[in-house]
Amino acid sequence: MRARKEGWVKAHPEDRTKIISGVDEINDTTRRALDTISLAGSHSDAAIVADLKKRKLILAQKKIAFTIHKGSKFALEVLKEYTDLDADMLQSGKWQEVTFKPYNLRALGAPAMSGALHPLGKVRHEFRQIFFEMGFTEMPTNQFVESGFWNFDALYVPQQHPARDMQDTFFISDPPMADPPRSENGEPLTEYWNNVKQVHENGKFGSLGYRYPWHAEESLKLVLRTHTTATSAAMLYKLAQDPRPARYFSIDRVFRNETVDATHLAEFHQVEGVIADFDLTLGDLIGFMNEFFGKMGVKQLRFKPAYNPYTEPSMEIFSWHEGLGKWVEIGNSGMFRPEMLESMGLPKGMKVHGWGLSLERPTMIKYGVSNIRELLGHKVDLNFIEGNPAVRLDQEA
Repeated sequence: MRARKEGWVKAHPEDRTKIISGVDEINDTTRRALDTISLAGSHSDAAIVADLKKRKLILAQKKIAFTIHKGSKFALEVLKEYTDLDADMLQSGKWQEVTFKPYNLRALGAPAMSGALHPLGKVRHEFRQIFFEMGFTEMPTNQFVESGFWNFDALYVPQQHPARDMQDTFFISDPPMADPPRSENGEPLTEYWNNVKQVHENGKFGSLGYRYPWHAEESLKLVLRTHTTATSAAMLYKLAQDPRPARYFSIDRVFRNETVDATHLAEFHQVEGVIADFDLTLGDLIGFMNEFFGKMGVKQLRFKPAYNPYTEPSMEIFSWHEGLGKWVEIGNSGMFRPEMLESMGLPKGMKVHGWGLSLERPTMIKYGVSNIRELLGHKVDLNFIEGNPAVRLDQEA
């Protein structure tokens, strides 16, 4: 109790429960200190100020004062500074009366709009580097329109195959037909043409063929290529003129007349590889697939028998997906059939491995895209293209 501490009151000497005055006159130092602070706004004794703050009798307040005076540009009216000189000012002469805002030559300009690399282009570059590291040569694929001969017949795809129907393939209407295939020198590939016709109709090179009437008109129809294997066939025919071990690859756009949804487009990119050598086996293909996909960090592979008209045996390639917790298909592969290779003139002992996968699927996985239409097409967000990070496949030497 503050009064007892200051000696203002004390206990009654006969009855301790009673309090009596201890002094004749009270010397209230607290009241005088508060009066001083109230009048002067401060106190000279820091100890007294600290004690009053501790007892929550005073609060500190900060006051900021400003002194204002006229500047050199003081005016009763604010003059508008113009930033643009337009045609109306020049014609009316107003430009002589107005004040223009001076240029700030040290200010930073607006960021210049620049191009950006598409995610597909970045992943495509990584795939190309892997192919080049493994000794592959890139095939020229700058031809979107192919004849039915190179796109189907040369690959031993029968003319009644569902893939050649309008619901699966885009046919060209103008012009609708191509000329018969020719060499780079312009000479007709008559022998090759006849071999393809015969192997389809009656069989050849140990094959029974498909046993159907083969029509040249069907083979000459122009189509948007459904796969880059059409280019592979043309390259293998050139190789047949000088047979030797070779490795080819391509990454380019193909077209399918498919219903567009979250995982399918009417146009997409195909990654394709071809290896030609003597006495290759299916085991060699499996071993190479493990090496190829291993360079992308894909170590767990499974192979499932499949059917392709131009490869036998054929295999679908599956990889274990940690995120989904299941095996997912990542590609297709096989060994090109003798009906296709020997019709070109390749030696009987030369075998050819082929495999392919889409470029969009690994790109979607790398960038976390769930809808393929957000990656390619008119629904792509340009901010996504400009802001996407660099990509690096999990390559291992």
